[in-house]
Amino acid sequence: MFRVDRAGIAIIGAALTVGTGVISLDQAAQSVDYRTIILLFSMMIMTSYLNLSGFFQVAGNQFLRRLCSKKQLLFMVIVTTGILSAFFINDIICLIFTPIVIVTSRQAKLNPIPFLLGVATASNVGSAATMIGNPQNILISSLSRINFGWYMALATPLALVGLGLIYMMLSWMYRAELKGSLPEFQPLTGAVHGYLVKKGLVVVFLVLAGFLMGFDPAIVASLGAAYLLITRRIKPNKIYVGIDFNLLVIFIGLFVIIGGVERSGLLTLLIHMPWMNNIQSLPVFSVLTVALSNIVSNVPAVMLLKFLIPPETGQIWWASLAIFSTFAGNLTLTGSIANLIVVELAKKENVEISFLTFLKIGFPLTVISGNLRNF
Repeated sequence: MFRVDRAGIAIIGAALTVGTGVISLDQAAQSVDYRTIILLFSMMIMTSYLNLSGFFQVAGNQFLRRLCSKKQLLFMVIVTTGILSAFFINDIICLIFTPIVIVTSRQAKLNPIPFLLGVATASNVGSAATMIGNPQNILISSLSRINFGWYMALATPLALVGLGLIYMMLSWMYRAELKGSLPEFQPLTGAVHGYLVKKGLVVVFLVLAGFLMGFDPAIVASLGAAYLLITRRIKPNKIYVGIDFNLLVIFIGLFVIIGGVERSGLLTLLIHMPWMNNIQSLPVFSVLTVALSNIVSNVPAVMLLKFLIPPETGQIWWASLAIFSTFAGNLTLTGSIANLIVVELAKKENVEISFLTFLKIGFPLTVISGNLRNF
């Protein structure tokens, strides 16, 4: 059996697209949206920098000092994961938070599963609040040039309600295990560089301000990332370790594959089929987004569904694509990379989260979240 991961599949698919003559090498290069790659790469640098500076550890300890009960711990895990996922890529937040949650729950002698489910689901829901919270939203931001502030005003209330739903559902499902107060346990340990934490937070604040003011996100983010790399206290190689280069490769490969499908005429043929007329309504489009995101994953789904968005009503359709492709990540365990990151890291620590266990929280959560925009 061949061991090929998502990055390998993207590379093979892109190589076959060019190698079989569907598109030329120059056309393949033109198919790649470099604005998306730059924005994604820059946000990864900023997140990695903050992680190395000790910011996430400081934030975690500040929260832990204020907690008394087990339900408060669950609430804080969900809220913290959700908020941070809105401004930093949710996949990376899951990479950072999952080990912390496992260590903390074991120190407190708690079942880590409800807290890990909170990390996975909250990272998806929280990341829907902005155009930089997850890879597919970053892609949509580059493709649509949608206004950052307008989208955030639309999506943030939905994300906050979604985080509340996660807390209520997990509190009810694990009510017996979450009763009582927390025992005393040691705070998270590790090196913290106060100056670097402050510098990183100032840069992130300025970058977000630039987004809200309407400046080009790719340029603003790249300037912020470049400034953070100018430091004598952290070697750049350590920052690069925190970058998910596999994800960047997946994006580039998918751009080439979709470019080949478009230039071959296959996409035009599919779009003009009679049954495609039924999709020209926002509710049907939203359901298709959820379904396709769980079949082929949300990033490829966005790359395919962008061709169905009517130019005259583009902004609200783009926003719906961003929200529903993100909420769709909670439908099943394989619905998003963030879920898989949490499950795989937990498995290494002998914590098993089954497909059915995730489905019990993910399915009703996605159904309810998907109907929030109707209210």
